Amino acid sequence: MHLTGYIIAVLIGISLGLIGGGGSILTVPVLVYLMGVDAVLATTYSLFIVGLTTLVGGTKAYTNKLVDFPSVSLFGIPSILTVFIARHFILPHIPAVLFTVGSLQVKKGSFLMMLFALLMLMAAISMMRSNDDDDTISNSAASSPDKTISLLIPGLLIGLITGLLGAGGGFLIIPALVLIVKLPMKTAVGTSLLIIAINSIFGFVFSIGHFALNWNLLFSFTALAIGGVFIGGALSARMNGNALKKWFGWFVLSMSIYILTKEFFFS
Repeated sequence: MHLTGYIIAVLIGISLGLIGGGGSILTVPVLVYLMGVDAVLATTYSLFIVGLTTLVGGTKAYTNKLVDFPSVSLFGIPSILTVFIARHFILPHIPAVLFTVGSLQVKKGSFLMMLFALLMLMAAISMMRSNDDDDTISNSAASSPDKTISLLIPGLLIGLITGLLGAGGGFLIIPALVLIVKLPMKTAVGTSLLIIAINSIFGFVFSIGHFALNWNLLFSFTALAIGGVFIGGALSARMNGNALKKWFGWFVLSMSIYILTKEFFFS
């Protein structure tokens, strides 16, 4: 099972390198179901893995001048605040058993995994409906009005998702950057990677001291994912990223259904 988990770590990185997102949402399910990590601890591990992996992707985007730093600031500052609130005040106070219905107990870990499955479902729909046609989106950010308030609520929401579930939320960040800030798709993807990296790294730092961490697992999984980023980057020029994103969306959809079925009927 661990070998399969490490193979998927590479695939997660390849997904980030090819389409700028999507793969990181599989990190928590892989850690829980294949690597045997507790669901709550897996959200912390995911913050480390996703943070460093997307930092590599974001750095590559920066070297290609595909990062909009004003958007990073506007999105990143409020999201860091809610990451801190989620990790320090919400997650530790979720009870071990949320509620009981007859003989069925809904535990904290199962609750988080069901939330994560719903997040994956939303991400899958977003990926399957996405349009990567960069030529249809003009960069009108310079002539647009102040976007601070428009990005405040999405930034707060992304921080909450990142803090609670260890997921980057790129499927929410990219549409916000395209529709509100009017960034071209490739710039939105690069900017999103840097926002995810900042949020995830801060979230992991906020969690240090609350858990005993398996650093060997963290470093090996992260190294394989980062290697996958470079593989994906090399393949990206030869593959249709939009078609790949749709196929990957179907895979994420099937994983979300598996998690919901397992947690509802077999946990």
